[in-house]
Amino acid sequence: MSSFVLRAAIVIASLWGIFAASPSGTALAQNAQTDDGMKALGKAVFEGRCAICHGMQGDGKGVAAPLLAPKPRSFTEGKFKFRSTESGTIPLDEDIRRSVSEGLHSTAMPDWKTFIGGDSLTAVIEYVKMFSPRFRSERPKAVNISQPVPSSPSSINAGIKVYAKLQCASCHGTDGNGKDAVAKDLADDWGNAIPTPKLTEPWTFRRGASAKDVFLDVRTGIDGTPMPSFIGSATDQELWHLANYVISLGRKPVWSMDAGEVEQFYAGLRREESLNKIEHGKTLVEMRGCVSCHSTFDAKGMLVDEMQLAGGLKWTLGPYGTATTMNLTSDKETGIGDRTDEELKRAITKGIRKDGSRMIPFPMGWTAYANLTESDLDAIIAYLRSVPPVYNKIPPPEPLGFMSYMWAKFKMLILKEDIVVYSSPGNAGAAKEARP
Repeated sequence: MSSFVLRAAIVIASLWGIFAASPSGTALAQNAQTDDGMKALGKAVFEGRCAICHGMQGDGKGVAAPLLAPKPRSFTEGKFKFRSTESGTIPLDEDIRRSVSEGLHSTAMPDWKTFIGGDSLTAVIEYVKMFSPRFRSERPKAVNISQPVPSSPSSINAGIKVYAKLQCASCHGTDGNGKDAVAKDLADDWGNAIPTPKLTEPWTFRRGASAKDVFLDVRTGIDGTPMPSFIGSATDQELWHLANYVISLGRKPVWSMDAGEVEQFYAGLRREESLNKIEHGKTLVEMRGCVSCHSTFDAKGMLVDEMQLAGGLKWTLGPYGTATTMNLTSDKETGIGDRTDEELKRAITKGIRKDGSRMIPFPMGWTAYANLTESDLDAIIAYLRSVPPVYNKIPPPEPLGFMSYMWAKFKMLILKEDIVVYSSPGNAGAAKEARP
């Protein structure tokens, strides 16, 4: 089992507890007849269902946050992405209600309508608003949504001109799929990387994929991100034309394709990946969860940003002693800078270290990576070599002493006790400041 799976299992187990056992409001709602009762209900629902991602303080730093992309929203500044209010203003209660009930597509935010409703929903909305003082001093400014413009060839053609006028291609590409976008590596106001939605894949639009949803995105802006409001740069009618054009860009989803179309689609993806090796490698590294193990985490389980991919996470592996994750940055002394591509490929797919010794198949799940294609391996290595160097000298694995090893094996094989595998916070390596 890979270390990512082990860490993810903790989150999944927590999430199962959230869905299966957290207060849904039936019992607690009985206490919601007073203001104090509503506050208690909101607190209970938030801590039971929301805090794992958004943090107990509503700051977006829940225990699951390091594993999520995009990152959970911090509520402390009162900046909400999806609103029906003017840019820079706080949302309506109904805006928060919709995000909670319907979820945000292509993110870890699920639709909670089955689990949170009635007083529980009202209470948790009020509790979320308590994290920012803005809700006590400001009033939301609702957008006056103009009459929709029906989609038609003429409206779509007009939308093409608006797309060019507002320079949407700089982020989304000329054809909406981002291929030739100029603005890349975008970040939100908190420094978190945010992917630019492909306009050709409307099922990934966070708010929704109707023309009204797109209109609101361009009319109100998405606060906390580089996506501005275009009020003042275009008329409402132009924005409706733009929305109709964006909707028209949607491609056929894979689940609606026949076998030939699927084969052709993935062949095209492979061609694109070969032209953008580093970007493809970055995607694979993120998908495989490499950051969640080959990085340092503090006592609260939060990623230490300057130690991302620098290794140092210490694992206790039952009878197999302890091991510390490798530094994957391009540092030539302590990272992969002095490793050949072949050495790295052997480590990833066969678990063979530089000295020729073999890793056990966990927490580094090399058996799960054994079937990676040569092109995928080349892409992963190309990306890792592009990661800025971070000095962090990683200690070798530490086996148990003979008697401790035999006792641990006895408990595992004879007493049938499970192997206890866990990681420890902090950096087990020697970072730059500790360099001799």
